[in-house]
Amino acid sequence: MMVDLSHVGEQTFWDAISVTTKPVIVSHSCVYALCPHRRNLKDDQIKAVAKNGGVIHLNFYSGFLDSSFEKRNRQFNRSHRAERDSLLKQNPEPYFADVFLFEKYAAEVKALRPPLSSLLDHLDYIVKLVGVDHVGLGSDYDGVNSLPQQLDDVTTMPLITKELRKRGYSKTDIRKILGENFLRMFKANEAK
Repeated sequence: MMVDLSHVGEQTFWDAISVTTKPVIVSHSCVYALCPHRRNLKDDQIKAVAKNGGVIHLNFYSGFLDSSFEKRNRQFNRSHRAERDSLLKQNPEPYFADVFLFEKYAAEVKALRPPLSSLLDHLDYIVKLVGVDHVGLGSDYDGVNSLPQQLDDVTTMPLITKELRKRGYSKTDIRKILGENFLRMFKANEAK
């Protein structure tokens, strides 16, 4: 069993870190210092994951990457309030209304999305703070309704590799980010 700290509150994070004997995973969160969202990790948490030998996998959700996204998203929802309210009467889960409206008004929504560089900025931040051995990609393609520009689906993932190369990451570092860090942590959790 691996301990995933992505959906926990800050106190639970510290409680789990204090008792775990194996590396933890933070499967889909980002950096609080760049985007102060409650699901993102503060610097001391990032350092604790690294000290533990764990890996932070970055979430691609626009609201975790860009602190101004939520304001733009609220404005979009105000612009389409009547239609959104009608959709919510049919299905009270906001996620489904968001997906429908985002698909219907794709051109408007494109302007809401942060640039791909915002994801790489979060990655760079973690690497500079604790090293390349403690970062990976957690996407959350199946759980979010807004992604950085260009990252429309899993077929666009090679763009991340291209951007990592542009930012000077070595092939060895890129392999770690794309999966070797996870495999290392997974094996450490298997060991007795």
